[in-house]
Amino acid sequence: PEPGRCAHFVLRKRRFCRMIPAPGRRFCGEHGHEEEQNDRKRIPCPLDPKHTVYEDQLQKHLKKCNSREKPKPVYFVQDINAGLKDVVEIPEKQVPLSSLSTEELQNLIIKLKKASNGLELHLKEQILSHQALQEALSDPKNGESAFKHLKQQASILGNMEKLHLLGPGRCFVEFGAGRGKLSHWVDIALENVESVQFLLVERATTRFKVDGKHKRRDSVFERLQVDIQHLCLNKVPILEKKKLPVVGIGKHLCGAATDLALRCLVESYTTCCDGEDEEPAPKRCRAAQTEVAPHRSAGNKSTTEDHKPVAGIVIALCCHHKCDWTHYVGREFFKSVGLGPVEFHYFQRMSSWATCGMQESTSKASTSEDSEDQTNDTEEHEQMLSRTDSSSDTLQGILSAEERKEIGCLCKRLIDHGRIEYLQQQGYKAALQYYTESAVSLENVLLTAVPNPSLIPEPTI
Repeated sequence: PEPGRCAHFVLRKRRFCRMIPAPGRRFCGEHGHEEEQNDRKRIPCPLDPKHTVYEDQLQKHLKKCNSREKPKPVYFVQDINAGLKDVVEIPEKQVPLSSLSTEELQNLIIKLKKASNGLELHLKEQILSHQALQEALSDPKNGESAFKHLKQQASILGNMEKLHLLGPGRCFVEFGAGRGKLSHWVDIALENVESVQFLLVERATTRFKVDGKHKRRDSVFERLQVDIQHLCLNKVPILEKKKLPVVGIGKHLCGAATDLALRCLVESYTTCCDGEDEEPAPKRCRAAQTEVAPHRSAGNKSTTEDHKPVAGIVIALCCHHKCDWTHYVGREFFKSVGLGPVEFHYFQRMSSWATCGMQESTSKASTSEDSEDQTNDTEEHEQMLSRTDSSSDTLQGILSAEERKEIGCLCKRLIDHGRIEYLQQQGYKAALQYYTESAVSLENVLLTAVPNPSLIPEPTI
């Protein structure tokens, strides 16, 4: 072992432990049981068996263990964005795709194409950029992986600017924030703009956060460590106090997290803002609430702007195979085209065909690390998708690689269209577009939504 380091040899890592033991000891606290003269016994922590603790100090440790259950924040409301509780459950025993017969698979594909008939399947390209990232994009120190992330972030900001969402007096809520890079660039883009706040929603603890790197003193960054499923934005103190219009953003918000974020914004938050002490309004009324309330003061433009609870939504979509029927916001659309939870289950699995690939190996992707964010999005998704679908060999004799990819894309568009219809019913003008090239990210579709001013009800006579 190195001088002053623990003498325990870690077999899995083929090196000595790097912890520093107490003066006069050869082993650190974790491996102290190996000390010959140490008769104290170490046991696995009952809260998290991945670490150990001295048996005679167990009670003291339980009071400060990082794995202990922490008090719930004020904005935690159990399952507020989870969706309906009375949905039909998917049968427990799901038959994997690889076990389906050729006839069953063909019937699924027929249902998919029938449901997709008439939908806008060819999305327009809207690959934009923003001045805030030009310096970083031109910096030769950034590697290929970092450059890909910067191009995506630049296009997301460009699309936000086109929708007039980059302005003063707004609260930007980044869902699935990770390190918070997207909010960081939005902050830089709004360098000379006053009254801007950021809420970074992330359920996991995150290393190498960039929250503290923003230069503007008047911008406020706050992290909310909570699952989106339980987040009540209306109870976040900073929003409760200032009532700023919210802009929901996200870069590669996986599967069900997108549905939870949409419901968090346009249902629980919008409804609470329109009538905090009232009973939640029926779904069909919320569309009117989003837009009707601001227009009650006729002709007053500033009042209209001030009272819009959600000014816009810009989310880069991904990982449709991780969607969940219970949380999915497009259930009504699926039912309207004769589909249900069983078909949804298979379509979400088949959606991975659009990006997992059959001809290329993903082993190369696992060797590189991303210096810009926690992982390279494309690499991460390719690895994940190759693991989630084990039916490649079985289907090679039924579908070609190109047909498989086409069907996967069709599944993604069908799932996304359910989200678009949901937003439209809630009073938003929603759209899908390609925001970057597939060479930059295989998950290159951006969902945008802004309040639809045309949904003002006509005056009754």
